Amino acid sequence: MVAWSEADRRFMREALALAERGRGATKPNPVVGAMVVKHGKVLASGFHRRAGLPHAEIEALSRLGKRAAGATLYVTLEPCCHRGRTGPCTKAIVRSGVRRVVVGCCDENPLVSGRGIAILRRAGLTVDAGCLKEECRRQNRGFFTWIRGKRPWVTLKVASTLDGCIGDRMEKRRKGSSRWITGAESRKAGHLLRRENDAVLVGVGTVHSDNPRLMVRLAGAKSKSTQEPLRVVLDSQLHTPPAAALLDASRRKPPLIVAAAPASPDRALGLRRRRLEAAGAEVAFVAPDGDGRVALRAVLRLLASREVQSLLVEGGSRIHGAFVRGGLVDSVAVFLAPRLVGAGVPIVQGRGLDWRKPAVLGPISVRGLDGDVLLTADVVERGQRRRPQ
Repeated sequence: MVAWSEADRRFMREALALAERGRGATKPNPVVGAMVVKHGKVLASGFHRRAGLPHAEIEALSRLGKRAAGATLYVTLEPCCHRGRTGPCTKAIVRSGVRRVVVGCCDENPLVSGRGIAILRRAGLTVDAGCLKEECRRQNRGFFTWIRGKRPWVTLKVASTLDGCIGDRMEKRRKGSSRWITGAESRKAGHLLRRENDAVLVGVGTVHSDNPRLMVRLAGAKSKSTQEPLRVVLDSQLHTPPAAALLDASRRKPPLIVAAAPASPDRALGLRRRRLEAAGAEVAFVAPDGDGRVALRAVLRLLASREVQSLLVEGGSRIHGAFVRGGLVDSVAVFLAPRLVGAGVPIVQGRGLDWRKPAVLGPISVRGLDGDVLLTADVVERGQRRRPQ
């Protein structure tokens, strides 16, 4: 086992920070950062800027020429060894003359998966793998889930009162009532979550009750198409109003409305589809589940086919319940406001899981947000469905 020096950790942290600068632009590739260091001095750095452009290692090494000889290359992810849109990074690394390569984590892509490290070692380079391994894996967990599971990483996002309500039970909002449960800092953090994910999903009930746009509202974000997630609505029977706010034809990414495929031709459904498409939506059909609603696993496969590697599920409560019951939640982000309302729409509705075998969350991170609290955690056990009575 390698004894990592403080310098190793420091340079890998810098590479991790660099990698984040490519977030949202590298699909279907992962985000990667690289540093070239010699005698404790950074000679060059790079990150993968966009799919089709040079990978992080190449961007860093190309600036050095012969000066890279004898240096150490820090890279957050195992260098690729196959030809895609660009050539294999392993060849360029060997030619550069670097002496040591420090890898954050191995690539789970079957085209790489340890082969990149093996090639470098056979060429005589010292390769030490696993520096800040968990941080590096977490950075690309969406990519790994997409590669391994053929579906995106799913984060359940909730804004709730302290007694577990996410909205008013009244279908129509009382005039003058507050729309927001949490404060401005929490809402900003929620928009950051949207920007960090490839897609954001709600059910048609949320469209009717909240009429959301599902856009990223952050300073400077509107001009960057890479920061706009795909907006997804689960709407089994296509009851989304053509005048809904998210049907804004001026956006570069039209919303995707997913319906349940009918067992036989349905003229009314076809008419609703044409109206929504005329209003600016894209409509797709997937197989229904046993209740006639869209089958969530089919939805995730559809999104994965469109290179969606990370999905933010924002509601409503029946959508939350369906994802939990299906064992499809990978992490949660729960914003709690210090409010009590006594009654309202609960966070989760549906048949749920067996109380004796619920989903279990990993270590919980707690962050204060100007009076609110943000709880984040990964799901470590998905639980067991409740058996029919």
